Amino acid sequence: MVVSDVDESQVTGLSPRDLAQRLAELKCAAVADEVGSAHLVLGCDSVLELDGEALGKPGDPDEAVRRWRAMRGRTGLLHTGHCLRDTADDRQAAATGTTVVHFAEVTDDEIAAYVASGEPLQVAGAFTIDGLGGPFVTRIEGDHHNVVGLSLPLLRDLMAELGHAWTDLWRAPRSGRVPDNGP
Repeated sequence: MVVSDVDESQVTGLSPRDLAQRLAELKCAAVADEVGSAHLVLGCDSVLELDGEALGKPGDPDEAVRRWRAMRGRTGLLHTGHCLRDTADDRQAAATGTTVVHFAEVTDDEIAAYVASGEPLQVAGAFTIDGLGGPFVTRIEGDHHNVVGLSLPLLRDLMAELGHAWTDLWRAPRSGRVPDNGP
């Protein structure tokens, strides 16, 4: 994995859905420029939309507490932008997945404990579904992979759009060595 180091604060004035997609495209481009040819490069970014407002990473505990107080007992939209580039021919495919997220009526004590764990400080919307925050999500409508940060069904579609089969990933050597499939 290569971190893109894109300054997310420089992208403004977009809807939450468009923001997630634009950040994914910028991250993909930054990494594609570094890795050279013959690679598939994927950039992703997630944004939680609540009341039409984009909620990225809260950054500090006070903001995380404010967000959780606003989110509790409510529903938000988690948008995850995906941008896949094949550096061999410089083609790319992009799409955004959206999942409806229903939040529990968490107490102030639960919010304080969750924020103190540090988990919500560096994630979009100040929550995770696959970590300590999971019990605070009562239900989702849509792709659960999208909420984790990478929609596998959407990625499969993007790969197909670029002429790659999902199952090609199963055959890719992980160590740089060709696997020995002999007797």
